[in-house]
Amino acid sequence: MKISLGPLLYCWKKPQVMDFYQRVAHSPIPLVYLGEAVCSRRRELKFGDYLALASMLKQAGKQVVLSTLALLEAPSEYNELKKQVENGEFIIEANDVAAVQQAKALGLPFVCGPSINNYNLASLTRLHGWGMQRFVMPLELSRSWLVKVIEAAGGKLPFEIEVFGHGHMPLAHSARCFTARHMGLHKDQCNIVCLSHPQGLLAQTQEAQPLLRLNGIQTQSAACVDLSAEIADMQGLGVDYFRVSPSDLGSIEIAGLLTQGQPLPKPEMPCNGYWHDAPGMVSR
Repeated sequence: MKISLGPLLYCWKKPQVMDFYQRVAHSPIPLVYLGEAVCSRRRELKFGDYLALASMLKQAGKQVVLSTLALLEAPSEYNELKKQVENGEFIIEANDVAAVQQAKALGLPFVCGPSINNYNLASLTRLHGWGMQRFVMPLELSRSWLVKVIEAAGGKLPFEIEVFGHGHMPLAHSARCFTARHMGLHKDQCNIVCLSHPQGLLAQTQEAQPLLRLNGIQTQSAACVDLSAEIADMQGLGVDYFRVSPSDLGSIEIAGLLTQGQPLPKPEMPCNGYWHDAPGMVSR
């Protein structure tokens, strides 16, 4: 099983993003997802910038996948999506069915991201027929679900499996921007306020218990999922990739340690409940 580095889900200034991926290029991470997957208003990097980064990472020996938006809301966003799909060199991660349809229409292979609802073998088989080469398990699904799907396929799936194994889980997307709303701004005039919150905004319960992270239109878990203890079991099941979702420069080290088979330091607030058929925020 190999380690992947998921797309950067936070809004960082362009120099910080460029430095981050220069460091990734010098890491042992074999597979890198690249692109804006949350909000089209985050314009620090243009499509050409991402293509340049993808080429740089490819030259460094990385397999590169271009990630698309999880929620499209305007024709301009669909036009940008078409440019991504038609880039001519790199496979895409489809995070919305519109990306699936565009890739299918062009006869291009794609990866199905975790925000697409794949809940049974029938849907996965249909997507594979349309060109899906790999799917990332939706985050709320469990080991037992994966076992049933593999058994239903006769013990071996005809496409690759990737599990979101480390990072703050993206739980939902909304047409509203919770970060802008919290700061008293309108979504259409947000001034890209997410730049001031490079790891999102922590939301707590009335009992001061960390619950969620507000990341623009995306809601994440406050806790950090850590399934690193399950890697050997996942490999036995046939999982092909273990995804690390980056939140800071330390994520490169985490992915590098996993690539080298070394143990990880425990996150401050770990969780792994979904994998074990339990509430997602618990740790077992």
